[in-house]
Amino acid sequence: MSVSITVMTLNLQEGEQAGDSPNRWEKRRDICVSVITSYSPTILCTQQGVKSQLDFLQQCLPGEFSCFVVHTPSPNDSYRFRCFSVASTMSVPTMYFLDSGFEVGYDQFGISRKGSQDTSDEHCTIFYDKDKVELVEGGTFWLSESPSVPGSTSWGATVPCIATWAISFYVILSTVVEPPGFSFQVVNTNMDELSPRARRRSALLTWQHIASLPPNLAVVYCGGFNTQKESTTGRFLLGRSREHGVVGDMRDAWPSARVRKNVSLIRTYHGFKGDKQGAVELLKLILRALCLCWDRQTQDLHVDWILFRGRSLVPVSCEVINDNIDGFYPSSHYPVFSEFMLPRTVRLIETPTA
Repeated sequence: MSVSITVMTLNLQEGEQAGDSPNRWEKRRDICVSVITSYSPTILCTQQGVKSQLDFLQQCLPGEFSCFVVHTPSPNDSYRFRCFSVASTMSVPTMYFLDSGFEVGYDQFGISRKGSQDTSDEHCTIFYDKDKVELVEGGTFWLSESPSVPGSTSWGATVPCIATWAISFYVILSTVVEPPGFSFQVVNTNMDELSPRARRRSALLTWQHIASLPPNLAVVYCGGFNTQKESTTGRFLLGRSREHGVVGDMRDAWPSARVRKNVSLIRTYHGFKGDKQGAVELLKLILRALCLCWDRQTQDLHVDWILFRGRSLVPVSCEVINDNIDGFYPSSHYPVFSEFMLPRTVRLIETPTA
């Protein structure tokens, strides 16, 4: 049985909204939970969320798995636990009991861009499905000349910007994974909105972090880059231009995926307007293509990306999510979702259910 991981990137920023605006967090937070729950990503990377938003998601996001005792216990019998996906097609014993002591659902990792003691400012937080992945280690560095100094800024950045990273070890509790697990790192970032130089140097700093990792460690690098892939930042990360003498080696999940959904949504930032400006942006896209400025790697205006490194990750699908309720959206950015197939050497072995 093949194994895959799914990743979603979602910007939570509220911005300046009037008290009665339908785009205030209190009005759209249920839509956020609905969208996340519908896709049930293994990894959810959020940007510009504050503690109250993150706590709400932590509280409301359900677990995808339910835990049961897999056979009727007797006084001389020890409990044997197994987790089964709600949507699983695997056979389940006819007699089982719910074990309320087994904790399922999402956990989160990340700190404020002003430091671990701050609870008021924005975070780049990584949520992960505890039924599927185990957090091994993680950290945060600042996108500045002093990456270990909380709140530091450089290169003309208007606000502190951070990258949160986490190494996960792939585990499936409902089955046996062979070989035992799959390690990968996730890097979640949100770059400066106004300074192109800050974005270029931030991309270089983050890529240097990724380049320092073992070459066989798969990496997913996603978040809000606040620029398009044809920019110097995008071209550097995608290995098409140099920055300080080096060239990035990331790949973009969007053009690389076998299946792409909502291709017509060429922007990921929409300012809570949805695709009302789609025709205008499509015309811009056609004009740029006629000018031979673009190729398959950059035929979009996305500012929210899912990049990856490593042959062990194969993007099978990528989607720009435009789910909404009566024209109201979970974010001013469309979330981006991608599924990555893991190598065939990593497979699930179903064990007998007794």
